[in-house]
Amino acid sequence: MNLNAPATSTSRHPWFWVIALLFMLAAGVYQRMTGPTYPKRVRVELGGEVFRFNLIRSETSTTDARVAVPDLGPGVVGKLVYRRFPTQDPWTSLDLKYEAGKGKPEWAAYLPKQPAAGKLEYHLELSTPEGAKRIPGAEEIRLRYKDPVPAPLLLAHIFGMFFGVLFGVRTGLAALFGPQKLARLAWETLALLTVGGMILGPFVQKYAFGALWTGWPYGYDLTDNKTLIMWLVWMVACLVVLRAKGALGRWAVGLAALAMASVYVIPHSARGSQLDYSKVQQGVDAKKAVTTGR
Repeated sequence: MNLNAPATSTSRHPWFWVIALLFMLAAGVYQRMTGPTYPKRVRVELGGEVFRFNLIRSETSTTDARVAVPDLGPGVVGKLVYRRFPTQDPWTSLDLKYEAGKGKPEWAAYLPKQPAAGKLEYHLELSTPEGAKRIPGAEEIRLRYKDPVPAPLLLAHIFGMFFGVLFGVRTGLAALFGPQKLARLAWETLALLTVGGMILGPFVQKYAFGALWTGWPYGYDLTDNKTLIMWLVWMVACLVVLRAKGALGRWAVGLAALAMASVYVIPHSARGSQLDYSKVQQGVDAKKAVTTGR
């Protein structure tokens, strides 16, 4: 597509919104499923039967984290083995206990709650008629705790970010195909990213982990940093569109949309807030011992 071609109107506008909506939904699913706090999917084969279930990787700091597996059949017992991350603490074992509950019966144990940004690493050790099994494999699962975030604030933040993506993709399509009102779409995209990412995002971070900003220049939180980069490129694009008409503005918006798409390839919550337990042991308040980690 030639971005140097003159802008013309097109009857395909409704389809541009459909394409943008599909991209927004796909980005949301990808971000949720690739992030380090999304439940770990596990597959276990016992007695010729395959069991699939999820293991938790995020919990609020006010609640012990329930780790549960389905009833894997007669003769199967297990333990939950954990320690604080990143430390060299000795491993602690908890017996899995049978819980009938309201749904299918499960075996469960509860990881002790931690301060905000505190992490525990854990695995399961099962004793079965077929021998011992470790879940999941040789790796550990890392679970991070966070303080509760008010639901209206969290929803407004999510709304701003995802509709920012919707408008951003739609604006990128406008840059490619040259309809009218490109500048208005670009500024609407910037407004959504500003409110959702640069204003509400830090407040969500403050509630969850006690800090308004943990990206550059204060830390290495990739979520904060990618939000900042995305906001900056859209700010530049809007300024270019404001001052330059025609191809230059379309190029600026097209590059901003491409940068946005690239940013959303990075998993959410990567290198996020992490409690430094060594500082806590030295007497530092947990709220002041939060860094950015793995």
